[in-house]
Amino acid sequence: MQIEVVKSKIHRVTVTGADLNYIGSITIDEVLLEASNIIEGEKVSIVNINNGERFDTYTIKGNRNSGDIILNGPAARKVQKGDVIIIMSYGLFEFEEAKKFKPSLVFPNEKNNSLT
Repeated sequence: MQIEVVKSKIHRVTVTGADLNYIGSITIDEVLLEASNIIEGEKVSIVNINNGERFDTYTIKGNRNSGDIILNGPAARKVQKGDVIIIMSYGLFEFEEAKKFKPSLVFPNEKNNSLT
């Protein structure tokens, strides 16, 4: 049996932009992607601490050390610049493997710099 468990988490990062006129997705600073073990194009779940919105999208690699967290396309309607969000991705694991798995957790500072 396989179960889905959290694989990666970027906890309490600040939204730096929202671009409604874009195809869709979330742009994340490359450093945060690497630190959290999330790859470009990976499906992620977003939780907005400010308004309670929850939604899924996929990642786009942002400029390295930019601190960028930009929601694009329809997702831009669910956040505002300055909102604090949590970004999570999940993986499928065999039950016994899931018990031993340790997710990649990142706790950025107020400038969205990686502090794992």
